[in-house]
Amino acid sequence: MRLRDFRLLLAGAATGQFGAQVTLVALPLVAVLVLDAPAFQVGLLTAAETAAFLLVGLPAGALTDRMRKRPLMIRADLVRALAMASIPAAALADVLTMAQLYAVALVTGVATVFFDVAHQSYLPQILPRDQLVAGNGALETVRSTAHVTGPGIGGGLVQLVGAQFAVILDAIGYLLSALFLHRIGRAEEAPEPAAPGASLRKEISEGVRFVFGHPLLRVIALTTGLANLCTAVLMATQTVHLVRTVGLQAAGLGLVLSASAVGGLLGALCAGRLAARLGQARVILLSLLVTGPFALLWPLSTHGLAGAVLFATGSAAVSFGAVVYNVAQVSFRQGMCPPRLLGRMNATLRFLMWGTLPLGALIGGALAQTYGSRTALVWCAVGILAVPLPLLLSPLRRMRDLPGPQDAAAPDDGTAADAAPDADARAGGDERPAPAPTG
Repeated sequence: MRLRDFRLLLAGAATGQFGAQVTLVALPLVAVLVLDAPAFQVGLLTAAETAAFLLVGLPAGALTDRMRKRPLMIRADLVRALAMASIPAAALADVLTMAQLYAVALVTGVATVFFDVAHQSYLPQILPRDQLVAGNGALETVRSTAHVTGPGIGGGLVQLVGAQFAVILDAIGYLLSALFLHRIGRAEEAPEPAAPGASLRKEISEGVRFVFGHPLLRVIALTTGLANLCTAVLMATQTVHLVRTVGLQAAGLGLVLSASAVGGLLGALCAGRLAARLGQARVILLSLLVTGPFALLWPLSTHGLAGAVLFATGSAAVSFGAVVYNVAQVSFRQGMCPPRLLGRMNATLRFLMWGTLPLGALIGGALAQTYGSRTALVWCAVGILAVPLPLLLSPLRRMRDLPGPQDAAAPDDGTAADAAPDADARAGGDERPAPAPTG
């Protein structure tokens, strides 16, 4: 926190995340309350938000490795701000449709892919490797605080001005994020020029080989991808369930989501201490194993205050485990990757981990529309219980600490020999904020 540039990066994360959390409440409510969309269309909206990770996830990493990261993040913020501002503009003109919501979700999703990959590759230029866990913990704390405050404020705004106008706060948040990033004074190193004969396909393949060539990265990708599948089912279902089954108004929905996020904030505050006391490898496993059963509280939530409390309690516990898991595994993979491969490594993992989100959203929407939101939440909870299985079947279950850069950089099959053991690997970033780990 003594570093001015890190404080600016943190401030940018805070403003951007706060606006995004308001939209987490407001955008589905635009579909449910303003456009009276059925459950499947709400799921389709969630799928549109995350489809970009399948469409541009892999090339985004290779392209990001060719660019300076800070200007790329600023441009992504500006694109997202303009896209979100188009919703209240269309509402004022009385031309807002579901088609526009899908388009806005897709455009902001593409910009988010490039922003997140660049962000994960930019932090190492500000913090040394031995401060990555602390830096990631601070970023998680800011994000989790936004998760606590944003939905409650968003629900109140929806109640006061309508869901279609509340999303303007998201546009303002992205503009402020761009302003804070613009004020960072540290000169950014130019990326290494592409080797003669290099092509985008070859560079993408290099990142894929690096990830699949490492046994721990493979199991982290599988675990987080499964968790994200379940998270997407929850995200596609929770607004419909809380409004139409539990019977909450917009303000009450925001409060439930804010209460749920308290667990994530506590996880961010505790992650570093837990990793130091128990070991980074053990924390990755135990964080999911201990908190996963609380997901069973979601389908048990019924109408009224008791149902709202059950839903919030389950989400808070699962969020706590998710954030602890994310801080541990993100810091590990950031510290063991050579700098020149950071964008491609992060993008490959995002493609594998986040590529399950559109599928989960469609599954959640279809289940909720056909069998009801409670049945969708039952399957979601069962999936959350299965998330730790890949870790239990991997070498990680016998470890206390994760290998350092010298050991971790060597893949098990020799396909990524360019991951030099002595690489001064630094990185930064985080995962999609959700009640489950998101890689």
